[in-house]
This record gives sequence, structure tokens and C-alpha cells, in this order.
Amino acid sequence: MGAWTPEMEPASIAGGAVTLVEGSSFCVCTPGGDLTGSGPYGVFFQDTRILSRWDLRVDGEAPDPLAAMTPDPYRGIFVGRLPRRGGRTDANLLVQRERRVGSGLREDVVLRNFANEPVACTVTISVEADFADLFEVKDGRVVNRGELRAQRQGETLVLDQHWRDRHRGAVVWASGGSMHAGQSVGHSAGTLRYETVIPARGQWLTSILVQPLVDGEAVEASFPLDRPPYESLPASRLQRWRESTPIATTGHDALQRVLRRSQQDLGALRIFDPSDPALAAVAAGAPWFMALFGRDSLLTAYMALPVDRGLALGTLRTLARHQGETTDALTEEEPGRILHEVRLGVESGLSLGGGSTYYGTVDATPLFVVLLGELARWGAEPQEVVELLPHADRALEWVRGPGDRNGDGFVEYQRATDRGLANQGWKDSWDGITYRDGRPAEAPLALCEVQGYVYDAYRTRAELARMLGEGDVARTWDDRASVLKQAFNEQFWLPGPGWFALALDHDGRPVDACASNMGHCLWSGIIDEDKAPMVAERLLSPSMFSGWGVRTLSNEMGAYDPVSYHNGSVWPHDNALIVAGLMRYGFVQEAQRVSEALLEAAEYFGGRLPELFCGFDTQEYPQPVPYPTSCSPQAWAAAAPIHVIRTLLRFDPQLPRDELWVDPVLPPRFMPLRVEGVALGGGRIDLEVSADETVVTGVPPDVHVRHESASRLRRSSSRLE
Repeated sequence: MGAWTPEMEPASIAGGAVTLVEGSSFCVCTPGGDLTGSGPYGVFFQDTRILSRWDLRVDGEAPDPLAAMTPDPYRGIFVGRLPRRGGRTDANLLVQRERRVGSGLREDVVLRNFANEPVACTVTISVEADFADLFEVKDGRVVNRGELRAQRQGETLVLDQHWRDRHRGAVVWASGGSMHAGQSVGHSAGTLRYETVIPARGQWLTSILVQPLVDGEAVEASFPLDRPPYESLPASRLQRWRESTPIATTGHDALQRVLRRSQQDLGALRIFDPSDPALAAVAAGAPWFMALFGRDSLLTAYMALPVDRGLALGTLRTLARHQGETTDALTEEEPGRILHEVRLGVESGLSLGGGSTYYGTVDATPLFVVLLGELARWGAEPQEVVELLPHADRALEWVRGPGDRNGDGFVEYQRATDRGLANQGWKDSWDGITYRDGRPAEAPLALCEVQGYVYDAYRTRAELARMLGEGDVARTWDDRASVLKQAFNEQFWLPGPGWFALALDHDGRPVDACASNMGHCLWSGIIDEDKAPMVAERLLSPSMFSGWGVRTLSNEMGAYDPVSYHNGSVWPHDNALIVAGLMRYGFVQEAQRVSEALLEAAEYFGGRLPELFCGFDTQEYPQPVPYPTSCSPQAWAAAAPIHVIRTLLRFDPQLPRDELWVDPVLPPRFMPLRVEGVALGGGRIDLEVSADETVVTGVPPDVHVRHESASRLRRSSSRLE
């Protein structure tokens, strides 16, 4: 079978599964803490499953789960009790497993005896490792390969795999018990065994450490047994995150829960460059996308700027380091192109393009420039911007060169081989781009929203040139933006139905479906003023607006399916950008309506918006219907509520111009709202909004706060007009 793509979605994880994440490592387990040896459960390091079974038993019995708690993204506490058996009263025996996931796993096991007499018991942990590739696990098609071994070495159990030139393994450190190394089909296997007597009203405890082995060498443990866990690097990173990110308080309890959950999830989804651990970027989502994704990471960093400006800088620097240098059909690398995804330890042929880095995305390259400009507006150090500017110019060279395949001024995509993504925009499923009658469109395709991103990138580059005093350069990019905008409105607009084509196909004909993508064109500002009211009306029409958000595809289209990935579902990040686009063109009530719907939907998901949910109307079901394989937490879904609130605040920094625009239009039920500690320029500001006034404090003395009408702010929010 070929490479995994969104055309082959992973099997859904069983209800109640617990996911722990730290950097690109993660664990998926049952509510009791077990890894069952089958399905998607496991501990993953560098995209390899280093533990596929980790089952704890007491006298051969599995504890009945009582609670599963995740006080930190990387830490889970699993509490259970033993079932009653044969007249014994060992239901009074409580089992607690505290697990921390990072570079491997640390598990602290505590058995507490609440009886008035000692309890003798045997504790076993069954261990297996298949060293399966993440893509295989995700797709449910694990292939046994290579030599698998398990051997006891002193107080350790070593599980490893040799295949071709690869040597992967895991070493299990445990003291006070016995170990047995065995073999099962397709796994390295072993057992940890403890014989113990727990005193009356007393407890027994042990700690176990699992370290990954790469080429025979143990990776440094994130939570070594000889140090308190709170002194670990993951703990200190999380503490710094919590201390440095803004605090939002509001009279609307549900909104406050959503904003706090979003900040927590963004902190959990950070990944750190091994060569520069201080550099943080954001992974796309848990559990299967704990990796750097060009489009996802860029848009998430953009929307998360009010929370952490460092994510934008880290994402830009990391992507710049991997920017395309040569032309390679298999990986779709091209000079200047920004990558689609990076994977570590992935078997050749399993990942997209068959390598660790795949470049098959059409929108990440212009979005790189867009994010750099927005970071500058938030007050990035001038030197930080200057250092990244050559990468922005190389990205624009790709946009105007290989990105424009037929020289018509629009950016198109077509995969170079049958191993890549057939669709390379954010709707990258095989049927994500369709005509009105439901037929899939054939590449090369020029997506409408991508032309908007390019337009924004051109205007951004002009603004950066003005910041550097390069007037002639600025005029060149402004002129290019104007030409693109005129061509876009002439060729993509469908005057009959009154919406923008989803794309232009390989013959230059409009792909005439009514889709949410045109909302992104409002966000970028490429839509002419006279057409914007019709776009806003269509997006809020019953065929597009479900009551919980704007659907990805109108229910009047031939491909509509409310339980599809891209053809009728509701995506929070999509809606957040639509809200920003509506506000940009002055459609305040429409933006408020979508915002309130989306944030209300979040309440039904426990305050955490998923990657997507089904597109059923509120008249059909009284609450949003989950999508079965949706990632949660997922990066741009986590950032979406933050961007929605920023939009409703009409908070628009323009620090290179010494200006900050703030003109809130929060719905009354979201007030009062106070946000403390927003990083802006070299300092932090506080913002307080009530029905009577807006107060901004801590603004640098040379920055002027502007409070003006919606129409004036709209022009400012277009940033470069």
C-alpha cells in the first residue's frame, strides 16, 4: 500500500482513550492506563512505537478503572481498585499509576491497602514492543519486519529490532522485582514481576523507567529516576509557559474555560528543535500529527500571537532551516518552497514522498511571508525580521516561479508523482475539491484561498520594504498585488450564483462549488468591495451556516456530506479565519454570529474545540455531532478561539507605525473581559473591556492607542491598504 494521506483516514481511537504528549513523543492508552498490544495504543518516540503493550495486573487481575486524570499534558494519573474475588476483601486495595511521557516513559506505581490486615499479592507488568512505524499504526496495517529480540541485562530488560541499517529499541529499568524476557509473534516481549506484602493501612510503591534506544544508544531520559519529576525539563518548560502566557478572565464562565483550555493545549503541542532546545514551534495535533506541518504550524502561530509570540518566531526559523534547496520529484522539494511535513524515523515508502521531509503543499510558502509580516506588526525585533527576510524573498521566488506552473499569475498545484498528495491545499483529501455537481476536479488546480494568501504575501512584502525605507521595492510588490487582485476578481467570480469559484481547473475553468474557502479570501483582503456583501450573505445562508459554524461545503452541492472530512463538516480554524474576514469588511453582526456559534459548540466538547465536527444543522440535532477521527487537541482548533476573541476585540497592532488599534465589538454576554500580560513589542500590556469603556494599560509611551469606527478599523485591519 502507498503512503498515508488524508485519503486514508486512521481508524478512530476507542472512546475514553487517554493521550499524553510531550514534544513529538506521545502515549495513547486505555482509561486504566494499559497499552493493550493491539490497535492504536502505544508509546511513540520519533514516530516509532517503542511500547505496544504495557499491562499491569495484580494477582492476574486488571484493576477496575476509577479515574483517569491529566493534570499536565505529559502526565497521567490512573486510579483503580481490585475487583472482589472469592470471599477476599482485596477490593480495599487501591492501585495508582502515575505516568510521565517524554523521551520514553516513567511510571510510578503505588498500591494502597485500606484493610486492617496485610495483603500479599503479585504485581506483573507485561511488556511488548513491535517498533512499528507511526504511519502503520495509524492506518491499522502494522507489518512485522526485521529481527526482534528481548533479553535481560542485569536490572534491565532490553527490547530491540534490527532491520536493514536501522537499530531501534527500548530499555526498561526496574528494581526490586524479577524480569523475564520472552518472544511473541511480531513483538519483543517480557514481564516485570513483583512479589510483595502490603502492610495493613500501608502502601507499596515502585518506579519504572523506559528509555528509547537509537542505534544502540539510550536516549537521555526526560524523567530520570534519581531526580524529582518536578525538576525535569518538560516540567520547567511547562511552568515557564504558564507563567509567561496571558491570563484572560471574563464573566462568561464557558468562554473562560475555552480560552484557558486553548492556552493549555497550545502549550502541550509545542515541539522543540533538538539542535536548539530553546526554539519552540507548534505541532499540528495529537495524537497522530505531533510533527512540524508547514500550513498548520504557520496558521496556528499566526492565530496564537496574543498568547505567545515566540511560537511564530520559532516556527518561521524552523521552517526557514528546511526551506527547499533543490528539485526532487519524490519529495516535491523545489527551491524556496516551504515544507508540508517533517517526520522522524519513518520507514522509506511509508511517509509522503518516501522521505523524512515532504514539500507537497501549495499554501505554506505564501503563508510564511504573511506570518513574518504579522510578527513584525506585533513588534518583533528588527534584526529577527531582517534575518528571515531572505527566506521570505526565496518563498516569493517560488510563488512567482515553480508555484505558477502555467505562467497565468495564479499559483497552482499538481503532484509530481502518484505517491504525493493529490490535493495540496488545506482541504487535502482526495475529494476535497469538487465541482457543483460533485465531480472531483482534476489538477493542476488554482485554489481561491491560495490566491488570497499570495495577495497578502505581496502586500506584506511591500510593507516590510517600507519599514526598511525601500520605497521602490514596496511599489513593485504593491503593483503585483493590485494586478493579482484584479485578475482574481475577474476570473474567480461567478456572477450568476453570486460566489467565488473554489478553484480554477486544469483548463482554466471555474470549479463552481460553493465552499468556505472564499471566507479566507475575505481574511486576506483580495475580494473587491462590491462583491464582499454577497460573499458574506452566502456564508451565513442556511445552506452554509449550520448554527454551530460555517460548513466547508454548501448542503446544496453534489458532494455534500455532513460526516465527510472536507465536504460539509465544520472546522473551527476555517471559521476563525472567516470571522476575521467578515470583520475586515465591516460585517460586524455576521462575525459575531459565527463567533458565538463556534464558542457555544466548544461548550459541548468540554471547552476544547476538536479539529472538526459534523456539519448537521442545529435543527437536526440539539448539539454538535463529533467527527469520528478528529484530532484533539489539535493546533489550529486550539488557536481558533483566541483568534476569534482577538477579532472581536478588533485588536490590531501596527508597532512599526507606533500604533495599536483597539475597538471591541464583543457580544454583551462575553463582557466584562480582562486580558493581562499580552506580549507586545518589548513589553506586556493589559486590556479591560466592559459595556462602558475599553482600557489599555502598559502600552509603550511611543505607541498611540487608536479607538475608531468599525469602517476605519477595517481599513487598518487590512493592514496594508
